[in-house]
Amino acid sequence: MALITVNINDKALEVLEDYTERHDISVSEFIRRAVLEKLEDIEDIQAADKAYAEYLKNPVTLSHEQFWQELEAL
Repeated sequence: MALITVNINDKALEVLEDYTERHDISVSEFIRRAVLEKLEDIEDIQAADKAYAEYLKNPVTLSHEQFWQELEAL
């Protein structure tokens, strides 16, 4: 496991420590979760951008009913 150092101002640290204490998690665990959540968000945005680019190449849409009919046909 890697060790990462983060510089944070005193006020932000105070708020962070207060929050983590109230939610019974460590500062380290809070930061780990926040980083992983952010990375997941980035992946989701990249997937959405790719899907939108593909849609722009072939802008075919289906109605709700058509979608379910095609799905049931599989």
